[in-house]
Amino acid sequence: MSRLRVGVIGVGHLGNLHAKMYAQIETSELVGVYDVNTERAQSVAAEHGTRAYASVEALLHDVDAVNIATVTSTHHDVAMQAIDQGKHLFIEKPITATIEQGRTIVQRAEAKGLRLQVGHIERFNPAILALEPYRIKPLFIESHRLAQFNPRGSDVAVVLDLMIHDIDLILSLVRSKVVRIDANGIAVVSDSPDIANARLQFENGCVANVTASRISQNKMRKMRLFQTDAYISIDFAQGLAEVFRLVDEQEQSATPTMLLGKIDQGKRKRLIVYEQPEVREGNALKRELEAFVHSVKTGTEPAVTGHDGLQALEVAQEILAMIQSQRITAIE
Repeated sequence: MSRLRVGVIGVGHLGNLHAKMYAQIETSELVGVYDVNTERAQSVAAEHGTRAYASVEALLHDVDAVNIATVTSTHHDVAMQAIDQGKHLFIEKPITATIEQGRTIVQRAEAKGLRLQVGHIERFNPAILALEPYRIKPLFIESHRLAQFNPRGSDVAVVLDLMIHDIDLILSLVRSKVVRIDANGIAVVSDSPDIANARLQFENGCVANVTASRISQNKMRKMRLFQTDAYISIDFAQGLAEVFRLVDEQEQSATPTMLLGKIDQGKRKRLIVYEQPEVREGNALKRELEAFVHSVKTGTEPAVTGHDGLQALEVAQEILAMIQSQRITAIE
């Protein structure tokens, strides 16, 4: 079977990693890279044994699909160029700078029959994949994504830089309409919010409390899920998931468990067990890009669709709008 010919547009820190993965994936061929910084493009091309193109147009001519890892403000224009040339798309999160731009890309790609995947990499985190055998129906979610300040991500607010990872994951886990958002945040070292907190209420009754900061002394990427029969802790940095469950005495679990206690009250006796789901080793970015290549080659729906990326952006933008309105009120 022929390999998918892929080009990477934008080879800064993240785009360079993308190029490296495509060069390693057996079902893809890294045809070349493009970057407005010619020296960087040439350096990355040499590193991965490929070609540095002088223009986006030239690269599009030679590929089946493109990986867009440019700054967010350019996603729309680059994506539209690729779509007009009939190329499948992988776009780093957030999908675009504005909701209208995102809608335009999604609609145009669908009209052309093109595959569009958005780069929400935490969907491929080993800790999330380890939870696939479990019934996930959270009623309360708490997440913290904290990082030290890095100017590389400060072109957008922390909500679009960091929090959107958790927004996408929460939307994929809850699968219910967001009916209310409360949020606050402040700019500390940049011109846009550097720390933010949002409370999302869903139609099915679930509530999510989401915090993101890029001015923290210590790094943290954790999420906790609470539901009627379980408490689930996820550490994205360590790729670790822990599950505390209530089970009937007769239930036998295929996952190694530790008995923590017993509940004798109620109509049936239940046990409190601790389980650490088996984690499949592997690179989350490589898995993500392999999924994109597979989607294009098989014609199947991407793991993270354009609609998923757009929905996460819509929630993120509503959070930002609320933070901005509160800021204006405070100034007045």
